[in-house]
Amino acid sequence: FQGIFVLGLPYALLHSGYSGLFLVILAAALCCYTGKILITCLYEENEDGQLVRVRDTYEDIANACCKNLSPKLGGIVVNVTQVMELIMTCILYLVVSGNLLSHSFPYVPMTEKTWSVIAFVTLLPCVFIKTLKIVSKLSQLCSLVHFIIILVVMTYCLTQIHQWSWAKFRLSIEFEDFLVSVGVIIFSYTSQIFLPTLEGNMKNPGEFRCMLNWTHFFACVLKTTFALTAFLTWGEETKEVITDNLPSFLQTLVNLCLLTKALLSYPLPFFAATEIVYACISRGNHSNYRSPLFALGARGSFLLLTLLMAMFIPHFALLMGLAGSVTGAAMTFLLPSLFHLKLKWKKLSFLEKCADICVFILGFLCSLAGIVCSIKGLLEAFG
Repeated sequence: FQGIFVLGLPYALLHSGYSGLFLVILAAALCCYTGKILITCLYEENEDGQLVRVRDTYEDIANACCKNLSPKLGGIVVNVTQVMELIMTCILYLVVSGNLLSHSFPYVPMTEKTWSVIAFVTLLPCVFIKTLKIVSKLSQLCSLVHFIIILVVMTYCLTQIHQWSWAKFRLSIEFEDFLVSVGVIIFSYTSQIFLPTLEGNMKNPGEFRCMLNWTHFFACVLKTTFALTAFLTWGEETKEVITDNLPSFLQTLVNLCLLTKALLSYPLPFFAATEIVYACISRGNHSNYRSPLFALGARGSFLLLTLLMAMFIPHFALLMGLAGSVTGAAMTFLLPSLFHLKLKWKKLSFLEKCADICVFILGFLCSLAGIVCSIKGLLEAFG
């Protein structure tokens, strides 16, 4: 939850004012809710009334919902959506790494693309990752680096507490800027893609709901505190990435920490995407597709694909915003609420049905607004 998106939250507050603080809390509650109902869809009651896990993945849930139309249609849609979002995330980390390296070493005569290639070389060992346990260790290090970054920024902000003023908050907001803020805030909480795998790998899956409540609660507190202190420090001068507001002597340190974080963040979406693709390819009785050499080749090809896309696609940020508006909203709001209604309709109370329908409508509106803003940006970029 505490990803690179967090660094854009103060900028989101700049454009959303007091409503931004409410959105940070609302987004946490909604994402926590959709995470729970998604996991609920993995279970069915047996003859004794006990809940049994009859599905293992997001794909299984989708196939169960679409079995009357086509046995595999739902799974195909979900897998394509998941892989698109995960690929975009991996590419983003490569682009960010190149950008951070070029800003950290401005006197070295190399382009951002060259720096991205250097970052790519450090990620080559990812092709040997076979289990979620290795990814979890890297993610743990990533969290540690993230908290160092947050600590540095907040410590500096607290030294400027004498300049703070609540008058910096906007009462009136511009609609388009507000939509950008909504996107940044909501998608800083997204984790639904990883939840079925995470719940399935827990030693005690019964603690999943409790874990989800606490992680969203702490994420909400940390995001609110960080965004608020940073915005109160810089006000109207708040930049899109808050670390750009820091004095030069702190910027280099934080940029190197951000680089470390980006590189450590890459293995999680990489592992998730390659597992989905490999599982789809290796189905059936073809022994060649189940060999370790084939798995290594598939992971290597995927790694190379992310580099090529990061280097050669123009206006990648805008294209990612467009894809993210579709895939992010779909995986976080639209599909979980739709699947929950489809699979559990007879057992849901009236209020639960209303909640799912409201979440679906909200997700659709967020997705539509994001698509419109992204297409408008692309049209402007291409003249």
